[in-house]
Amino acid sequence: MKKPLIYLLLFACTLCFAQPQKPSSAEIYNKLEKLNFLGSALYIAAHPDDENTRLISFLATKEHARTGYLSLTRGDGGQNLIGLELRELLGVIRTQELIEARKIDGGEQFFSRANDFGYSKMPNETLEIWDKAKVLQDMVWVIRKFRPDVIINRFDHRSPGTTHGHHTSSAMLTQEAWDLAADPNYEPKQLEYVKTWSPKRLLFNTSWWFFGSKENFEKADKSKFVNLQTGIYFPLLGKSNQEIAALSRSKHRSQGFGSTGQRGDDMEYLELIKGDDLKNRQNLFEGIDTTWNRVQGGKPVGDAIAVILKNFDFKNPSASVPALTDVYVMINKLEDKHWARIKLEEVKDIIAACSGLYLEAVAEQQSITPGSTLKLKWEAINRSSIPMTLESVTAAGNIALPLDNNVGQAGDIDIKIPENSNFTSPYWLTEKGTSGMYRVDDLQKIGIPDIIREQFVDFNVRIGATTIPFKREIVYKSNDPVMGEVYQPLDIIPAVTTKILNKVQLFTNNKKQTISIRIKAGIDNCKGSLRFELPAGWKVTPVSIPFDLARKGSETVVDFEVTPPAEPSEATGRSIATINGKDFDREQMMITYPHIVSQQVLMPSTAKFTKADLKIRGEKIAYIMGAGDNVPESLRQMGYEVALLTPEAISAETLKGFDAVVMGIRAYNVLDALAFKQQILFDYVKNGGNMVVQYNTTGELVVKELAPYPLRLSRDRVTEENAKMTFLDPSNQVLNHPNKITDKDFKGWVQEQGLYYPDQWGPEFVPVLSSNDKGEEAKKGGLLVAKYGKGYYIYTGLSFFRELPEGVSGAYRLMANIIGIGK
Repeated sequence: MKKPLIYLLLFACTLCFAQPQKPSSAEIYNKLEKLNFLGSALYIAAHPDDENTRLISFLATKEHARTGYLSLTRGDGGQNLIGLELRELLGVIRTQELIEARKIDGGEQFFSRANDFGYSKMPNETLEIWDKAKVLQDMVWVIRKFRPDVIINRFDHRSPGTTHGHHTSSAMLTQEAWDLAADPNYEPKQLEYVKTWSPKRLLFNTSWWFFGSKENFEKADKSKFVNLQTGIYFPLLGKSNQEIAALSRSKHRSQGFGSTGQRGDDMEYLELIKGDDLKNRQNLFEGIDTTWNRVQGGKPVGDAIAVILKNFDFKNPSASVPALTDVYVMINKLEDKHWARIKLEEVKDIIAACSGLYLEAVAEQQSITPGSTLKLKWEAINRSSIPMTLESVTAAGNIALPLDNNVGQAGDIDIKIPENSNFTSPYWLTEKGTSGMYRVDDLQKIGIPDIIREQFVDFNVRIGATTIPFKREIVYKSNDPVMGEVYQPLDIIPAVTTKILNKVQLFTNNKKQTISIRIKAGIDNCKGSLRFELPAGWKVTPVSIPFDLARKGSETVVDFEVTPPAEPSEATGRSIATINGKDFDREQMMITYPHIVSQQVLMPSTAKFTKADLKIRGEKIAYIMGAGDNVPESLRQMGYEVALLTPEAISAETLKGFDAVVMGIRAYNVLDALAFKQQILFDYVKNGGNMVVQYNTTGELVVKELAPYPLRLSRDRVTEENAKMTFLDPSNQVLNHPNKITDKDFKGWVQEQGLYYPDQWGPEFVPVLSSNDKGEEAKKGGLLVAKYGKGYYIYTGLSFFRELPEGVSGAYRLMANIIGIGK
């Protein structure tokens, strides 16, 4: 079946990396072994970090199977231990972390359109918020496209309520997708590009966790389980399977999942759920032909690769290039286009690695706008004695340049970027989705993990009588005085972007405020006008502001005056720049961390505007940042003077003059120095200060006593953000002064009400609020208030770290009461 060009292009995007790979002879040999194995396995779970990297590494490295991980979500609903990004931007980070993890453990990465909307206790709740039909469509599409012989679930479909609802849902949906993938009547549109597919077996990757404890698991009858000996050492790679898996898992830095490699025996257990039984408990591919014999006309290919493996010269890998070129020709003639497509890319990669063939296209600038001309330099060098000729380079035409041993060829070319080119940004964020689903209308994009980049250079290289095309992504390269050679992807950007500097603007009276917007040029001579839009009732002046930026990359900040409506209101403001009659409404956000590829994210340039009936007591707050949040900026918006203190700076003297000390989220999980400062903080409260402690997890705490009175954390949470709130102590100060808290103050909360509530506390604590998810008992630990000496100690699991940066009026009012208690 003939496939549209975009189908092939999108597949190619999953194979391209900005940083060129330079494998050793041992790694090349491992690639050759993989070339001669035609089996595949797909691991399925719900989130980044759910995957078992030990099993993925085992399947990819030991079995040489094509191994994929389908994560139904991108992890958008979690917390961030390395920065302030949450929601969509956190999902972008975790997407890249998974891609980097797969580079290490040898797997491939896939996603569905499901949005990680936050913790869910039951799969029925999950599937009410996700669009079940669309998630199933995505899973079937990935299965049909990837064609796994074996599917492995991380979670058990038979145990709803024992783990995250997303977890169980991923396993339950797999049961349905297993059958639907083989049904020609299901989603027939997919069959224009792929065929129906029936995996041979479906297994559940069980572990001690599903038995409640390691002791229970030791006692359990495991005779019916598949037991894979995964504690393998790979001499050619110099690592154990567990060491590779630990390196992979340690890429999940935003979740703090750094892992220590292990050595020695290790076992993974799998329970057969569907498909053919296994007699050999060490072979998941039993009864499946994983040789080239499974492909019509493939036996000569397998025989040829076997000879190459037998004669492989680790000191001179290039000796295998002529035979590999013959293998390329044979694969290219096969009728089975699925395996031919996969193995053609593999053999081309091996040919380049064996010969030291280095092909690169470097742009003179890191970003460019649609319709512009991109100048770039290309380089080609063959570092072997195998005769080669560079026949052509994109836009340079036929050149027929010899690629002699270690003699480089280079040149300059200009490439016109089409006017209709898409801006570089995560494709799943282009259209507005729902709380449970991202919107992606193009079927062929679904499942692709990364930003889709469309700018490539094609190098056609002749080896002997065979011309082989090599596709290389255009990159930008620079030299950093510290890091040395640094690669960045080429980004397609708008002619102008804008950023509203305050993402939440809080009004507590009717006075106008200044709204500052940064304008950034994406082109030289960037001239136009900027307007700022708010709904009726909000007044904006002036109507528009002209701008004139001479150089690309230059910026200016302009100010509008905004007057709020008389009554409390919440609205979204929108910044729009106009150049020659064309509107640009995107904000450019760059996500840059050393462990992932730099990411450009273009989102609507908007901000939340809140007119709230808000009063505060006290003026100065000391904020101890924990795992990272945006609460300090929200407190400043409320009118407080906020000082960020490190734990090391905490002393009786430095705390003098502060009306309250607020501990950031998970501070007692991540700040070791607090172990030596807790008594100072308690003394501060005893002498009349207020101490507000936001949620910590039940993991290891750095202090023995979290509070001056007994307090035990639990995993209790209320995930339904609209759950009815009951006032347990209506006369309590935090519900009455300086703001009268009512039911209305809990309307419009996002993602969740709270998490990791205490479930036991001393009689000194007064529980103020109570709520619960449907079908559960009331949770009373969301807000606990205790008088201690002259001051107050307050512990709250309420999700202020989400609500305040979202401009939720009631969250502002309640936080003001908590901080100002007793003032």
